[in-house]
Amino acid sequence: MLDFFVFANPVNPFKYCNFIKTSHMNSREDQLKAFDRLLTIMDELREQCPWDRKQTMQSLRHLTIEETYELGDAILDNDLNEVKKELGDVLLHIVFYSKIGSETKHFDIADVCNTICDKLIDRHPHIYSDVVVEDEEDVKRNWEKLKLKEGKTSVLEGVPKSLPALVKANRIQDKVAGVGFDWEQSNQVWEKVEEELNEFKQEVQKGDKEAMENEFGDVLFSMVNYARFLKINPENALERTNKKFSKRFQYLEAKAKTLKKDLKDMTLSEMDVFWEEAKKK
Repeated sequence: MLDFFVFANPVNPFKYCNFIKTSHMNSREDQLKAFDRLLTIMDELREQCPWDRKQTMQSLRHLTIEETYELGDAILDNDLNEVKKELGDVLLHIVFYSKIGSETKHFDIADVCNTICDKLIDRHPHIYSDVVVEDEEDVKRNWEKLKLKEGKTSVLEGVPKSLPALVKANRIQDKVAGVGFDWEQSNQVWEKVEEELNEFKQEVQKGDKEAMENEFGDVLFSMVNYARFLKINPENALERTNKKFSKRFQYLEAKAKTLKKDLKDMTLSEMDVFWEEAKKK
């Protein structure tokens, strides 16, 4: 459970300026003790457990991805107890990678923490320097400009190649918008959606599979862009629909089982009765 929110003094992150307390709050000392406990356990497991001793960064990679998705599920379900547990799993992986890095003398957990601290300070000159910003959009634009100054040749370098396509489309559009490559109004984006839909329909009529796929991709990309203008996260929206559909279909399956019927033997009209029931649940 996420028990409190802490607002830290930007100049001295270790000094609390204000806090909202719910059920309980661990002191900074307790937080550091808990983290030290995790580091100690990781040392012990790496030394004594056959499975942990065998792991490499490569062997952990797919497990890390899985844990990240499980955290995403918990967040979408708004299950804060599960969020707490899944955050622990993700944190374990961070500590695990850092332990392996220390063994090869490349980096350790202190290097990891200091690197992100330095990055955050450098990327927030409106907090740690004299840069003035008006709103969050200014912050995002400055962020991308600072990344280019750090040596990146493209604002798109920060988009992981292995991201799912829908998430990647959203990140690409978000990043290019950060440097001014964007539409001015949402109606312009919707006009682009309609344009892409018409082009897709034309290719469907022609029956060229490759052209259809290309145009369908353009439709999805333009819809993601429109969602961004409406402040909708397309990945979250689609996943909510996936969950909604799955829940209704499972209700349909359960009802068919109660009637001792196989779905394959039911008509669409029969299934639709239960589907409508499921929508009211």
